[in-house]
Amino acid sequence: MRSDPFVDEVAIDFPSMDSVMERVRDAFLAETDHRRADTLKVAVHISGAQAYRGTVVSVAVPVRATCHECGGRGETWAEPCASCRGAGSADERSLLRVPIPPGVIDGARLTFRLRPPHAAAVRVEVTILVSERNVDSRI
Repeated sequence: MRSDPFVDEVAIDFPSMDSVMERVRDAFLAETDHRRADTLKVAVHISGAQAYRGTVVSVAVPVRATCHECGGRGETWAEPCASCRGAGSADERSLLRVPIPPGVIDGARLTFRLRPPHAAAVRVEVTILVSERNVDSRI
């Protein structure tokens, strides 16, 4: 009778790292890709004086957020949620405060990733449009 010391060992198969590496690549590299189709593009008008000094402007960005009424379930008791019509999410606007650096030039682009609580992340590309007249920076 032969005694095998590893007879009771259990083989452990580790899962593939492909999906993890894809998420890492997306987190580090996708934000620098300005040509992505899912990037929300917004133009901000500022005056020449604001471009020279630098400023902070607020931009309202549409996001898809979890419905506050049903908590994302899409229903309240046995009825579809009236607030989100059963979708579990609703359109909201999130305020993005964009710091414009001093000396910015007309046509400059700034890219951000907005991660509001209870909503999906949104890539935002802000194009700076500098005007010589004093322009209100509201969007």
